[in-house]
Amino acid sequence: MANRYSLWSLIRHGLSHHQGWQPAWRSPQPEKNYEVIIVGGGGHGLATAYYLARVHGIRKVAVLEKGYLGGGNTARNTTIIRSNYLWDESALLYEHALKLWEGLSQELNFNVMFSQRGVMNLGHSLQDMRDIERRVNANLLNGVDAELLSPREIKERVPLIATGGHARYPILGASYQPRGGVARHDAVAWGFARAASELGVDIIEECEVTGLLIEDGRVRGVQTGRGEIRADKVGCVAAGNSAVLARMAGLRLPLESHPLQAFVSESLKPCLDTVVMSGAVHGYISQSDKGELVIGAGIDSYLGYGQRGSPHVIEHTAAAIIELFPSFSRVRMNRQWGGIVDVSPDACPIIGKTRIKGLYFNCGWGTGGFKATPGSGHVFAHTIANDQPHPLNAAFALERFASGRLIDEHGAAAVAH
Repeated sequence: MANRYSLWSLIRHGLSHHQGWQPAWRSPQPEKNYEVIIVGGGGHGLATAYYLARVHGIRKVAVLEKGYLGGGNTARNTTIIRSNYLWDESALLYEHALKLWEGLSQELNFNVMFSQRGVMNLGHSLQDMRDIERRVNANLLNGVDAELLSPREIKERVPLIATGGHARYPILGASYQPRGGVARHDAVAWGFARAASELGVDIIEECEVTGLLIEDGRVRGVQTGRGEIRADKVGCVAAGNSAVLARMAGLRLPLESHPLQAFVSESLKPCLDTVVMSGAVHGYISQSDKGELVIGAGIDSYLGYGQRGSPHVIEHTAAAIIELFPSFSRVRMNRQWGGIVDVSPDACPIIGKTRIKGLYFNCGWGTGGFKATPGSGHVFAHTIANDQPHPLNAAFALERFASGRLIDEHGAAAVAH
């Protein structure tokens, strides 16, 4: 990279009072023609553009974002990363993503602040523990790191948690993935945008797609608020708005869009060095590098496209966290936000071609999209470049809803993380 970040560049620019840094990515005017257009400037869309350029040598690429980079779900989540899904297809796809996460800062020359602090899923009943043991064994068979923890081991790792029998939902055990963790959501978008731009990708913000240009059963480009932009291949990665884009092409996707909200507390001294999740009490929590408690739960039950949520969900989530951590009851909440998640019938993504030649969709990630960011972009870029699915996303084609070959991950998706 011409504008490579390093200790020496920091020292060099310090001598000029840091006045010589170049913008992290270019902001060009859209051209009339591209090889590939990516609709959606979130993490998945930017990762797709990056891997198209770096792996497949396709650099005449435009990423179109209706707002600003990272203004959608990429920055409206709780940043949890893990790969301990139940079924082979899901586990292998998320494990592919996790392996990419482990070297992502070095590859992008941008610190995405990936912290492998571990992810813990609690069990509160005998059935919970049967499900946890089943998933741990399935993970081990797929080469995914997984451990089964006793209440004593949980208490040793998380001293503030209430594991005693006096609790309404006593903790009987947990699964634990040591390689899981969290990353900085904004940094992921910025890192992929910077690296893609260095490779020649045009990143065009404030450019909403208002229509798809389709002629004789194949896509020819898009109509935007800034004019017509043509390309023979269009990849749509628009999360909660994917179904809206699909309707522009006359397609009906099996998706529902729901608000998903989360909130953070005031900053505290370090007190929680892992991610703790519970499907029974319906909440999950981690502590950010700034000291905030990052808290989330499930989706709002109603359909909608508003980046907000219902107050009763916040109340329910706060009660769940206090059930697990009574000492947090006096901590003040700082801010709340919401995103729009696209949920498929089997809680798994749709990644592949459509009946319209040259039109591809990557959607339906529901509440698990952030953790898959690099893996999703990698396999989707392969699908677009070769007009054939990567082996890891072949099972996630749209046709599975007609054939009945569903991949039901509702259990492993659990509490919207």
